[in-house]
Parts: sequence; structure tokens; C-alpha cells
Amino acid sequence: MKISITTPVTRDKARSLKAGDIVEITGVIYTARDAAHKRMLENLDKGIPLPVDLTDNTIYFAGPAPAKPGEAIGSVGPTTSYRMDAYSPRTIELGLTCMIGKGARNKAVTDAMKKYGAVYIGAVGGAGALISECVKSCEVVAYEDLGSEAIHRLEVEAFPGIVIIDSEGNNLYETEPPKYAEK
Repeated sequence: MKISITTPVTRDKARSLKAGDIVEITGVIYTARDAAHKRMLENLDKGIPLPVDLTDNTIYFAGPAPAKPGEAIGSVGPTTSYRMDAYSPRTIELGLTCMIGKGARNKAVTDAMKKYGAVYIGAVGGAGALISECVKSCEVVAYEDLGSEAIHRLEVEAFPGIVIIDSEGNNLYETEPPKYAEK
């Protein structure tokens, strides 16, 4: 059974999702990779406001490829999420409730997710061209000089994913491999 999520994702909604839930996200999400995360938080420390209010928002760790004529976006596969681990606890504290990417996260990220109520959703690596079909519009909203690593505002419809780590710290990367290990 798929759970349909419409953004924004409130803390209560994030807390209702459980590791293993298959989701489809519709609404507005933002892309940001490590260069954008670093700049956002460095600027915030200098008193420069965030370019996007993180409250109840979703960040997809991705750097979109340029769109072909007539398309909203090029391939938009997930980036390895550990590259954002240095920044994610703070962005979660600032209101971020949903992250989308691929790969494991560290304990500090999971602890912040549990403390504040956030989820980590896995997107399928290597499926960027298929994922792009869920993107209905794309616009750069900050840090255009970063190219594909700029912050993009995406309007998505039925964006597929699976909850990898829920707000209770349940983590599919920890619970599932032992089920398939040789005895």
C-alpha cells in the first residue's frame, strides 16, 4: 500500500510515517546538495536569512541535469546523503521535516530526526530519468552560480520513495540486512 503525502510535511505527518512505508509525494520539494547546504548555514551564521524557509519542508539531495526541450527537468537522481550529514542536524532543528536521498545517515542525523520529528526517504539511485517524469516544474531559487548544485524548487506529482529512517530512529539499513544474512 502506498501512502500519498502532500507537502508541506508537518512534524505530526513526519512522525506518522514508519520505516518501510512506501510513499508518493506530491507538492513542492527543494533540491540541495552539500555546496548549497554549506552556503545556507554559513550565510545564516553571518546573519543572512535562509533562501528557503525550512519549516515543514522537504529537501531532495539531488543536482538536476539540464532539461531537454519540452521537459521540466533532466535526470534527477539522488545524491549520496552522507555528504549532507554535517549539515542535516541543524537543518532539521531549523524545521526541515523530510529528506530524500540514498545511502546511510550518521547517528547525529538520526538523533536529530528523533528529537525534532523528521524522516529520511530513500529514492532509487540510477533511476533519475524515471524520477524526472514526476517533476512537473523546476526553477532555480538560490545560488544559481552553483549550477546543478543550486537550490531548485520542484513541483512533483507521485514522487516515489520508501521511508528508510523514521522519527523513532527505526532504520531499514540496520533492520533488514540481518534478515537476509546466511545463518
